[in-house]
Formats: sequence, structure tokens, C-alpha cells
Amino acid sequence: MKQSAVILSALVAYATAEVPQEQSHRMFLTATQTLLQLNNRFNIVDPVFGLLGAAAAADGAGDVTNLDCLQQIVADEAFTNALALEDENERITGLANALLFRALEKNTGSVGLASVNCNEVANNPEIAAISQHQDPASENAQQINKDITLSLAVQLASVGADPTLALLAGTFTAGDPNDPTAAGNTCNVDTDAVGCIFTQNLIVADATVDEINQAVADAMGADAPQANEAMAENLDALASAMASGQISAVASDNGASKASASASNAGASASAAASGNLQAFSGNLGGAAPAVQNTGDDNRPFETNGVTFQNIGAAIQRSCAVQHNACANAANSGQIDASVSDCDAQEDECLAQANTKIKRGKSVKIRQNGALDFGSCSDPSIQFAEGLDGRKEAAFAPNNKGDFSQGSALNINIISSFICGRLRDSCKAGDATIQACEAGQAAAQGQQGQAAADAFNTALGV
Repeated sequence: MKQSAVILSALVAYATAEVPQEQSHRMFLTATQTLLQLNNRFNIVDPVFGLLGAAAAADGAGDVTNLDCLQQIVADEAFTNALALEDENERITGLANALLFRALEKNTGSVGLASVNCNEVANNPEIAAISQHQDPASENAQQINKDITLSLAVQLASVGADPTLALLAGTFTAGDPNDPTAAGNTCNVDTDAVGCIFTQNLIVADATVDEINQAVADAMGADAPQANEAMAENLDALASAMASGQISAVASDNGASKASASASNAGASASAAASGNLQAFSGNLGGAAPAVQNTGDDNRPFETNGVTFQNIGAAIQRSCAVQHNACANAANSGQIDASVSDCDAQEDECLAQANTKIKRGKSVKIRQNGALDFGSCSDPSIQFAEGLDGRKEAAFAPNNKGDFSQGSALNINIISSFICGRLRDSCKAGDATIQACEAGQAAAQGQQGQAAADAFNTALGV
């Protein structure tokens, strides 16, 4: 109740300056708040304060002192927290929500007044690459907002999200700067879970699907994820489906968002999972290996410990690795009467039983005539280094920016997932290469820093 009172007080005070609109994209405020609270280092009250002018923002900015940067800081923190999510769909959807929040228009004191841009550099280059929409009645707003939307589409695609979603960050039609009521053409309904700009059909699409696809292709190559025409023509339906969880933000092969587990397909998935645990290893030193289930998904049917894979070998390897890490942690802490070498031996047994031909600390190497077939691409290796994309901390990134044009990330799974997807969809690599890539992705998740990059690279023989 106290937090709600603070928010209400600030919004009432701000309403004396202009008719507010900060709740118009409410679904992104809600999603960003959920992410922010996973690790709220700056004690920010609510993301909504990032969409207010400096005076009103101060009431909910927590420890943030540069109020012109509050929106960016909220998005940056939410993005960082999303990177730590283990489930791929949740992670990509979280990253997309943080990016979309960063691009929303901020309130200003009058119709036609542009908001001040942040003068700091975000920690995450994906967030740093975009800025907020401007009042559509402000100078050159049409071109500015189009450029922001296209930049947003590129960043969404770079993290594995559907670039069509960039259109959801759009704003209203231009109001009259001479209107004494300062009403503009806005709405502001805090009880509309989706956002009144969508449900009242007030949003303006800043760019065409062709423009989005061209921008993404220019940045990522001709085979980059594509925007979906049907979804772009029905932004209200797209927003409602995303807000309700009927779809996730993840880009599918044809550029449309993937359907997530609804009531109907959840039952089908449960039925498939009930068919049995595909992890047959019974060793339980430090705990049993996580179950491997066939979810029935057409693209990545095998799941273990919240991560999905295209083939069963990679899933079982991941299961064995998770068991090994839990065992080693228990051995080091004295929770079990065993050594790490005992855990190593158990992992070897786990892998051997599955006949994956993987040894501890190594990844699958499936060769075709002595070398993996990367299709039309080359060198899918990952580097781990400091200073990538201006980051202060060491991060992961593809070595080959020509074929794998993905920015750096603190979580190797962002990079490895992108590379495996590109090998499969764009490079048209062989099946053995895809299997090796997914095995490398699984192996890397059990490591840190350079060891994670080495595990992935070893799998692909690079």
C-alpha cells in the first residue's frame, strides 16, 4: 500500500503539468517491474517513474540521482536480470520487455516538447543502442521515432526476439501544441493490463514490415529473423496475446512469435512428459540426474532442468553436467562423504550409459569426413574478453562477426543459442554440426568465463 501511495501521489502531482500517458503501455511496465525486483540494486520504486519528468521521477527513483537516465537505468537493470534467467523463453521474453520499455515515450511538460536524452552509457550495449520515443508533435519526431523503432527491431532480433515487437513501443498520433488542455491524443488507464494504447487502437506504427526487415538484414545478414506482416497489421491482438502469455517474444523460423504453452497445448506437453524419463542413469551421488523429457515440441523436443534441445544426446549431456555440478558442490561443502573426483567418475558413467561418447570437461565432436560441416558459414567460435562493445566487464561474443553478427553478452547462452540457430537456419549446416553445437551449448552452461567459451569451441572443433 505504501508503494502504491507513493506512485499515486507522484502521478497526481504530475497531472497538473500535462495529461499523463505513462500507463498507456502497461504490459511493459508490469513485465519490467517483475524483472527489476529480481535484483533491485538502486531501490527503484517502480518503472513508471522512469517515464515521468525529472521532478515527478524523483519520488520513485530510489538511489538514482541522474533522473534523466532513470528510464535507461531501469531498462538496463531489467535486461541484466533477464540475462540470468535459465529458461530460454523466459530469458528472451524478459530481454525483449526490457528493450521495449527503454524505447517508450516519456511524459513531458507540454504537447510537442521532446524529452531529454540520457547522457550516460548503459552497461548493456543492447540497451545503449536505443533511446526513448519522442512526442509525435515535437520537431522531426516522425523520423526520430522511426529510427528508434528500427534500432529496437535490430536489438530485439539480436537477442533472439521477434523484430515485429518493435512496433509495440510506438506512440500516439501527434497532438496540437497549441491545445491549452495539453491533452494530446493520449490515454492513461492503470487498470488496463495490456495497455490502453493497444486496446483503444491508438498506437501508430512507426515503420513498415519491409523497413524493419531491411534494417535487421543490414545489421545481421539476409537470413536474419523477419517481421510478420499479419502481426504488424494487428498490433492490438499481438499485444493482448503477449500480455496474456499466449505467445512469447521468441522469434520463430518465419519471424512470427512462437506460441507458448496455453491451456490446450499444456495438456499435450504434460502427456508427452508422462511418457517417461529419458535419463536412464541411476547413480545418485549428491543427488539424481535431472529428468530428461520429450515435451512433444516440433523444434526442440527434449527438455532437462528448464533448458530445451533439438536432440536427446545434448539433453542427456546437460542432465549429467547438472548432476556433476551439484555433486561437486556438495563434496566441496562437506555435505556428502565424497570427493570431486568421485563426482567426475559418476559423470563419466552417466555419459557412458547414454552412449554420448563425451568425456568430462569435453564436448561432443561429431565429424563428417574428419570435419564438421558449417554450411555457408565459417568459424562459429566464441571469444571471452574484456572491452567488448564498450563493456567494463569481460563478456562473450562471436569471433566471426561476418557470419554471426551478434553483440556481446554476459551470459554465454545468449551467444551460443544465437550461433546454433544461425548455423541451423541461415548457414544450413549439417545435422551433425547442429548436434555438436547444442552439445557445446549445454557444456558451456556448466562452466564460467573462458572455460565456458572453451567448452563450446571444443564441441565444434574450433
